[in-house]
Amino acid sequence: MSSSVEFHDRMLSLGLARVSEAAALASAKLIGRGDEKAADQAAVDAMRTQLNRLDIKGVVVIGEGERDEAPMLYIGEEVGSGSGPAVDIALDPLEGTTLTAKDMPNALAVIAMGPRGSMLHAPDVYMDKLAIGPGFRQGVVTLDMSPSERVSALASAKGCSTEDITVCVLERDRHDEMLDELRGTGAAIRLITDGDVAGVMHCAEPEKTGIDMYMGSGGAPEGVLAAAALKCMGGQMFGKLLFRNDDEKDRASKAGITNFDRVYTRDDMVTEDVIFAATGVTDGSLVPGIRREVGYLTAETILMRSKTGSVRRMTYRNPTS
Repeated sequence: MSSSVEFHDRMLSLGLARVSEAAALASAKLIGRGDEKAADQAAVDAMRTQLNRLDIKGVVVIGEGERDEAPMLYIGEEVGSGSGPAVDIALDPLEGTTLTAKDMPNALAVIAMGPRGSMLHAPDVYMDKLAIGPGFRQGVVTLDMSPSERVSALASAKGCSTEDITVCVLERDRHDEMLDELRGTGAAIRLITDGDVAGVMHCAEPEKTGIDMYMGSGGAPEGVLAAAALKCMGGQMFGKLLFRNDDEKDRASKAGITNFDRVYTRDDMVTEDVIFAATGVTDGSLVPGIRREVGYLTAETILMRSKTGSVRRMTYRNPTS
């Protein structure tokens, strides 16, 4: 029996929500404490413990880094009880370590799971990313277009002015030229300091978040996680790996990548149906952060299945004693 047949996404989805909730709750005590490493480690430890309680034969394909760089949840690490379906796992126990340490918005614990071989094994390099929400014809915007052309094309598809388009961009010096061009279109720009998985997810719910499009370069592993989210929520995403040196190309080769110029679509990065869970750590536009009450911590999780297109919001009230 193939892993895709054995992958019962509905049965595994609640377990996946528990995994992201555990990571978020573990990092909650370090919100605003100024210690990024401690917050990340707390989330990693909790997520790993909870993953190992699931009846899966899991392999981390998007994780905290290479084995010699990440003591836990490294790429290639095997997780789960070993008695269930063979699955790929993409995760970021704390997407936004700086956001957590500084008590800034949109820190999340995120994880995606699919049948073995369903996710791109993205090396730890940069990826040029472009994403929009659902409801548009395929290819209405492309990576081949200039930033201003993308804004104009999306505005035309929406039947609005370019001034009515809002673009989310990671605030980095490398994006200065792109930002200048975007501002020339009259579009609004939502700059984020970290957390580009959340940035891409914002595009799927523009009526709630106010974000129409995401563009710019960021980590390739995070690109795969974002593609998994959009596979569930709807929307288009494109990504192209960016290499700064031969060492990064070697990493890509070891991950099985042979075409260094390929533009990946959402469905190239995530080829089969997946489940995705994201729990808020700090308050954000997608989901509230951990709330402290007397004797309780309350977490909210978005749990999604691409097979059905279902998006559930779950509240978990956890006693602290």
